[in-house]
Amino acid sequence: MENLKKYNDIFCRVMNVNDSALNEKFTFKDAPQWDSVAHLSLISELEDEFDVLFDSEDILHYESYLNGIKILKRYGVEF
Repeated sequence: MENLKKYNDIFCRVMNVNDSALNEKFTFKDAPQWDSVAHLSLISELEDEFDVLFDSEDILHYESYLNGIKILKRYGVEF
């Protein structure tokens, strides 16, 4: 499965949104359900799926769909 599809599937499942909502402008402000619990669930699922371990700064700055892709790229995940 392509990494972008995996990423989108996790995002949709955790944030309970349709993939049509995901775009470069999608942030935590666009999803009322994106609270601290959902944030940590997202981080945990992404770490498991992509076999990475985010550092604290990346977890704190994981505030948008696009920024998440940029962070994962720094860990060697190709999109």
